[in-house]
Amino acid sequence: MIPELRRRAYLDAMQVASWLPRTVLPFAAPSRPESIEPVQAETQRPAEQAAPAALVVREAPAAPVAERPKIEIPRPGTPSRPPVEPVAETVVEEKPARVSVPPPRFALQLLRAGDCALLVELPTGEPFQSRDPAYILLKDLLRAAGLPDSPQLLGEPVRWPLLVRGNMDQGPEAALEYVQSFVAARLEEQPSACLWLVGLPAIRFAGEGDENSYNRELQVEGLGACWALPGLEMLMEEPARKRELWQAMRRTRQRWLAP
Repeated sequence: MIPELRRRAYLDAMQVASWLPRTVLPFAAPSRPESIEPVQAETQRPAEQAAPAALVVREAPAAPVAERPKIEIPRPGTPSRPPVEPVAETVVEEKPARVSVPPPRFALQLLRAGDCALLVELPTGEPFQSRDPAYILLKDLLRAAGLPDSPQLLGEPVRWPLLVRGNMDQGPEAALEYVQSFVAARLEEQPSACLWLVGLPAIRFAGEGDENSYNRELQVEGLGACWALPGLEMLMEEPARKRELWQAMRRTRQRWLAP
């Protein structure tokens, strides 16, 4: 029989691993000491080798090295690339918020005296009464102009704004369009030689004028010849304006007086 050590040498040369149980098997013959000692030596080697490995300190991974940008060097004979122009940022202009203009407030009455129509501002917002000081002054103006002093009402008063609530546009432009269309419809039924615009609201929203239009003649498309007068309440508070009004009336009344 071959000795155990020589047998293991033969097996190692032929790369044949021998197998021995690590625990005592039941009903097995006792193992020989010379066959167990080499196995115990081999089992201790990995443990001894593992101890130094535990002492190895893991090194932190090195930070990645940033790559430098490559600079292209133009070679002779190759067309050079045009420089890339920076893209300009588009600036978005913010539109200003639309400011809501409160609707104007006024009351106008359309009258007719002889061959003239009168769009008169109502100082109190209510129709004229026979004893109102403003109505008495209006009658005096009609007599001075050579017109009947009992004017005829043409429809109900025009009050603005039309609606107290709602989303309808009731700004100055809407008021101008409404007043002009209202007066033009009445004048189409009964044409007049001249339209009196008495008071700033009548001048502004029918004649498209302002304070500088007092005692002047205006030509308004759709309404014809118009004469702008200060308001009745202004004439009562500032009597000096009556003289300027009388001088302007002498030049303008030829429009409605018969030749």
